[in-house]
Amino acid sequence: MSFNPETRRLSVGLDNGTISEFILAEDYNKMNPTRTYSAGVTALCWDPVQRLLFSGSSDHSIIIWDIGGRKGTALELQGHHDKIQSISYAHHSRQLISCSADGGIVVWNMDVERQETPEWLDSDSCQKCDQPFFWNFKQMWDCKKIGLRQHHCRKCGKAVCGKCSSKRSTIPLLGFEFEVRVCDSCYESITDEQRAPTATFHNSKHNIAHVHFDPTRIWLLTSGTDKVIKLWDMTPVVS
Repeated sequence: MSFNPETRRLSVGLDNGTISEFILAEDYNKMNPTRTYSAGVTALCWDPVQRLLFSGSSDHSIIIWDIGGRKGTALELQGHHDKIQSISYAHHSRQLISCSADGGIVVWNMDVERQETPEWLDSDSCQKCDQPFFWNFKQMWDCKKIGLRQHHCRKCGKAVCGKCSSKRSTIPLLGFEFEVRVCDSCYESITDEQRAPTATFHNSKHNIAHVHFDPTRIWLLTSGTDKVIKLWDMTPVVS
């Protein structure tokens, strides 16, 4: 376990690989769960300058752990369709290079002010239209309506129904380079500038098994399950 008394954030790691985070109440009599991370870690990269730990996992996501800041913050990056095979950090340009098993190569701009993804809120009814969710039998009986399925807005974290979250949008500063579900009000609040991508996407055209990055020459070597080794000049995108 690790506890930060300033933020009252408790991190608990289990033998099965699950990491859970909690926020303790001011009187220390209640713990509110904030996130659980259980996917198998497949790649790690350490930035000694900013003291950031990058971890890639089999659930296609990358987590940025702020070790040096001692605030317990963790930022999420979603830009792959398969498990992460390798992560490399280019210090001179503050760019992160990640490769996935399906051959995808993503170059992330880390010189931007990224934000933590919001906590998902719990509710028995839609926090926009107040329609009951399907397990809220009392409200369903009182209003004589069939319960709805619960969703969550990726921008504000509110529990919403499908009708109130019919829109999709990218939110790059929250790590969502692909379109995700957002509530209608958050969709209207996202500007074109906030939708601007913070990563570039490239296809290595073979299933990547191993990767090595040479930061001196800015070369990327990929070896695939097709028994082919490719050497990439990354200077056009890492600069």
